[in-house]
Amino acid sequence: MQRLLLSLSACLLTLTIYAQTISPYIVTDQLGYRPSAKKIAILRDPVQGYDAASSYTPGISYALIDATNSNPVFTGSAAAWNGGVTDATSGDNVWRFDFSSYTTTGSYYVLDVTNNVRSYEFEIKEDVYNTALKHAVRSFFYQRSGFAKQAPYAETGWVDGASHVGPLQDKQCRIFSAPSDASTQRDVHGGWYDAGDYNKYTLWTGNYIIELLKAYEENPTAWTDDYNLPESANGIPDVLDEVKWGMDYLLRLQNTDGSLISIVGVAHASPPSSATGRSLYGNVNTSGTLKAAAAYAYGSKIFANAGLGCYADSLQAAAQKAWDWCVANPSVVWSNNTPAYVTAVGGVGGGDMEVNDYDRTMFKLEAAVHLYDLTGNTTYKTFFDNNYTTSHLVQWYYTYPFEQAHQETLLYYTKLSGATTSVVNTIKGRYNAGIEGDNSFKAYDQDTDAYKSYLQAYVWGSNGNKCSQGIMLYDVLSYSLNSARNTDATNAAEQYIHYIHGLNPVQKFYLSNFNAHEADNSVAAFYHSWYAHGSALWDKVGVSTYGPAPGYLVGGPNPAYDWNSCCPSGCGSPGNNALCNSIDISKVKGQPDSKAYMDFNESWPIDSWEVTENSCGYQAPYIRLLSKFVKQNGSSPTGPSPCTITASTNQQESNPSINLYPNPSGDAFQLEIKGSFHVNVYTSEGKLLESVDGQDKINFGTTLLPGLYQIECIAGERTKVLKAVKY
Repeated sequence: MQRLLLSLSACLLTLTIYAQTISPYIVTDQLGYRPSAKKIAILRDPVQGYDAASSYTPGISYALIDATNSNPVFTGSAAAWNGGVTDATSGDNVWRFDFSSYTTTGSYYVLDVTNNVRSYEFEIKEDVYNTALKHAVRSFFYQRSGFAKQAPYAETGWVDGASHVGPLQDKQCRIFSAPSDASTQRDVHGGWYDAGDYNKYTLWTGNYIIELLKAYEENPTAWTDDYNLPESANGIPDVLDEVKWGMDYLLRLQNTDGSLISIVGVAHASPPSSATGRSLYGNVNTSGTLKAAAAYAYGSKIFANAGLGCYADSLQAAAQKAWDWCVANPSVVWSNNTPAYVTAVGGVGGGDMEVNDYDRTMFKLEAAVHLYDLTGNTTYKTFFDNNYTTSHLVQWYYTYPFEQAHQETLLYYTKLSGATTSVVNTIKGRYNAGIEGDNSFKAYDQDTDAYKSYLQAYVWGSNGNKCSQGIMLYDVLSYSLNSARNTDATNAAEQYIHYIHGLNPVQKFYLSNFNAHEADNSVAAFYHSWYAHGSALWDKVGVSTYGPAPGYLVGGPNPAYDWNSCCPSGCGSPGNNALCNSIDISKVKGQPDSKAYMDFNESWPIDSWEVTENSCGYQAPYIRLLSKFVKQNGSSPTGPSPCTITASTNQQESNPSINLYPNPSGDAFQLEIKGSFHVNVYTSEGKLLESVDGQDKINFGTTLLPGLYQIECIAGERTKVLKAVKY
């Protein structure tokens, strides 16, 4: 028998490969695999769900085929998952073809030799995820509010002017309760569109900033300075440039007493620059201010290490002011969806970002951790030590993706210098107990999920929860919790990336418009006000001229999805009722959990946002998880841009600090240097445009057109050149 098998393998390795059909039943990561990673193709026979009428019988033998020459390089057979039992989550019978032992770099596909059908092509290489990481970060650039998306930074098809900068919009924003009162006017431009809607929620913006800062801090070598952002090539990793765009917005929201505006509600249109409705802001609240305090403090640490010392100082001051306000005002709440507000002004924004007392306590713990890390002030440590036991992690010995951020607040404390040993031991013990439970390592050890990416529950935003679950598993390695589990943590976490990249029962690469960037079946349409249903330019790929911009992660399968409750006949008019039947939703509604997805972007009353809407809240965890497996490949940062003008040793006593802000700017730049100085402003090609003398502080640049500029600062014998972006 052994000789027979060896002979069969030898024949397969020399067989002639004829043209094959790509099969929807052979699924892989459509980008590919790192050489050292687990590499498994899933073979699926649908038993339940929208595709149950079709079937697939796995062949006797499978081969990994070199796509460049059609030669087989590895052969084997498929193994049935769980003894052939139908997977309840997907409704599929599943087999697996494991080619993990093959590690040679190249382009490949998996071939069912018996049936002569194959998978999509994919690559095996160390930097297989780099393109996805770059475009995933660039989605934040396309989500920038108040910033023109211009060539060459915006790709062909997604060029647009700055949004929400017209009369009574973000630069002249007024409070929701007195929209006619000019004395309430504030400049709140900047930030990111939160999701498919353009509103800006303070608490959630803080979440995204913190998640991206963690992504950078955990694997700084993954990040380069060549993502084709307006700030690229400035010596700062582009992910930090993007964080700074969000952080600058948070700073604009802070009042002199330290509190922060909770929300800015804005108008919607396609493209964003065509939105003309007024902007309104909501009241201050404690939860948003606490989250900003944590983001400011964490950002101060990271930006100081990146060389932006003056900016870091301003963030530290903002963090302490926010903390002090919250201590004095521990439970100020404001819900933008409170009926009285909706009746008065139609609501401010869409989603409600207000939280309960428990979450406010967790946010205060988070702010305390980062302020203690930044300042060493034991006031923050004492608060943490006295209150961390209120967390569900400590009380329940339980971990789950819906509280990933709260759990990590405690984990972050465990690595701080001076942290109380007994507290550290308790946190590590509770986390290790929880992560070994049914929903994490136990599910991995027992191979609970047919697609190797177990999730406790599929709900709205399941793709974001998948990424959070992967991060939770990897945290065992990140926080040095159990070295015996390091390999398991790496393998288990990476399976969630494979799921997002196509190893799922709908064979969907869950990032938008990525077929030109090495995927084969990426998201073609998703709910977004820019890439709207019916748009001749930005609707579904293949239907509109351009489709949506690449790199957005969509919400993912949601078995609770249904059309609006007014359907099919109570939506107010025959025309509205007809919209209920404008698309067949049976492919989503009532499907097995992980099949409850399709590409659609119809608005009310179809309510596609419950399945396909993007969110920065999904995007940031995906970026963070993906970056753990990225090997740097591209232009590395050339070094930080210092906040001080370089001086010789004998000039240190007169070495002034330099502060250029805001940058990027939509209006004027302000430059601060102690003492007298001279400024030259050049185009990126070196043409001199302005030459200004100043003392301590000057404003300049009001007449500059949008673009990239070099700012030469001369103070005595010292010279520093800065990069500035006008939008």
